[in-house]
Amino acid sequence: MSDSNQRAERNKLIIRSFTDSDRKSLQHVYLKTRKLHFTWLDVSSLKLSDFERDTEGECIWVCEKNGAAVGFIAAQVPNNFIHHLFVLPQFAGIGVGSALLQSCLNEIGLPAQLKCVTENTQALNFYVSKGWKSLSQAIGSDGEYHLMEITNS
Repeated sequence: MSDSNQRAERNKLIIRSFTDSDRKSLQHVYLKTRKLHFTWLDVSSLKLSDFERDTEGECIWVCEKNGAAVGFIAAQVPNNFIHHLFVLPQFAGIGVGSALLQSCLNEIGLPAQLKCVTENTQALNFYVSKGWKSLSQAIGSDGEYHLMEITNS
């Protein structure tokens, strides 16, 4: 294999199903990302164990880069509802979120829905750029949010 092919292989994003050995890594992805981006929350109340509570019963896919978990997506499959999409900040903008989202949609099917907190403008802009539409707005425990849907990809 040439040097350029070896580099491309090392830099490849791999999307796969969650295994129990991912738990510790994804706890850190979830905590670190929320502490950085969820400025509307009291970040001192966030814990590593929130990952288990917040993804219980959900199907989870992991994105690996260079053998390390750099992001995940979790969905309530029977409802075609995406509950979480988190990417480590240092891996934002290189296609991790897009790859996770597309892999999840391929599995759960369309139409699909999600909720996105209004203050999370970076996430809202991401979803809109991928074709998601806001169906309604409401107020939940984390503040105002958009119920969003995608009907075709």
